[in-house]
Amino acid sequence: MQVIVNDLMQQNYIYERTEAEGQNFSESFRPELTPIQMLEMGVFEGHYMTDCQSEFPVCWFKKAKMSLVPNIECNYFGVKSRQPLSVWRQKGWIIGPDVRGWFQWYCRYYSGRRLPEIDDIQIRRWRSFRRHKAQIEQNCLPMDTKCRLKQRQALLQWAYNPMF
Repeated sequence: MQVIVNDLMQQNYIYERTEAEGQNFSESFRPELTPIQMLEMGVFEGHYMTDCQSEFPVCWFKKAKMSLVPNIECNYFGVKSRQPLSVWRQKGWIIGPDVRGWFQWYCRYYSGRRLPEIDDIQIRRWRSFRRHKAQIEQNCLPMDTKCRLKQRQALLQWAYNPMF
């Protein structure tokens, strides 16, 4: 299926969805949460995908915590846990056609787009983020979800289950 993207940050970007939604992931990529679960729990201060929802299924946004302006109360843990997009650009973390960053890549990957070179880079980045989960495991009691809230929110925003 061909997708044509026209939103505030990207105009006339066209890509193909070659896989079924949520299927045929790389063996090295096993996210613990779907984009739907992430949006429902509360990520990116509710402001991440306010102008690009038409690119994805309507059901993704039925229970999503959304806000027209960044609002940390929309985040699951009620804390800010992200850098501004300008920092991502400055550090070279915006890769390929995914101008909004990793989560946009994940949403497109989950929905069936495959770009092997970019996918490999983003999957390596996702795998390296696992270190935050290890830090929580080493420094918090099991199920103490009030311990290291910023790291837990960050894990959630990288498709790791922060509730352990």
